[in-house]
Amino acid sequence: MNKNELIAKVAEESGLTKGDAGEALEATLNAIMAELASGGDVRLVGFGTFSVSARKATTGRDPRTGKAIEIKASKNAKFKAGKAFKDAVNV
Repeated sequence: MNKNELIAKVAEESGLTKGDAGEALEATLNAIMAELASGGDVRLVGFGTFSVSARKATTGRDPRTGKAIEIKASKNAKFKAGKAFKDAVNV
């Protein structure tokens, strides 16, 4: 399912127009990204938790040359599925 298909499904389920459903989805995604960018996490009971994990800087190897390279520290978004989500997937 892509974003347009998701918007169409939300519109169908909620009775909203596709335009309103698209705006609602965009607002939801932007709110989640803003909270993660500020270092917080988003907990949706039954669905799951979005959080940020920090990755330390490490030294790796270029597979072609074998030369050591520095891999910068970074932050990554994580999602942990909630119980209801897991139960729905494991029918």
